Amino acid sequence: MKKNILIDILRSPSTVFTFKEILIASGESNPAQLKRRLHYYVQKKQLHPIRRGIYAKDKNYNRFEFATKIYTPSYISFETVLAQAGVVFQYNKTIFAASYKNTEITCDNQTYSFKKLKDEILTNTAGIKNRGNYFFASPERAFLDIVYLNKEYHFDNISLLDREKIQSLLPLYHNKRMIKSVQQYFDALNME
Repeated sequence: MKKNILIDILRSPSTVFTFKEILIASGESNPAQLKRRLHYYVQKKQLHPIRRGIYAKDKNYNRFEFATKIYTPSYISFETVLAQAGVVFQYNKTIFAASYKNTEITCDNQTYSFKKLKDEILTNTAGIKNRGNYFFASPERAFLDIVYLNKEYHFDNISLLDREKIQSLLPLYHNKRMIKSVQQYFDALNME
């Protein structure tokens, strides 16, 4: 190994690392050698294995960061974002992320639900914030992600959303049904 990768991992602001990231950062030309070294660190409890090929500094890793490392590209969205923004009130321990596939995974007593979006939507960064080690949808983008996948969904408080931002993000979905649905949600809000 060209350098002590454990020191670099521990100094990094990231809390979660994929094998591929560690391989590139280490400069190691022999992946099998790196796997043995990482296994040694895990045995000595200097690294926490979360899932095959994904490691954390310790058990207190950032769950959002981990979610976006399972499948790349991905970003935190849907109910996770809207619950934090106060748009939906139901507490759901599951972490929801937009991804290129539909699946649900449980690791370390945490459930992660990945919802599939078309590539041109998933890779468009409009309304997505970089939080340093992971990407997080704005409430308006998360709202539109849900409307895109659900014909009918109950939102508790859409008055917290910025209509202008929603209107500016709407064209990236290329979906006429969504335009109608968004209008219906805001018409219903105006009638209250």
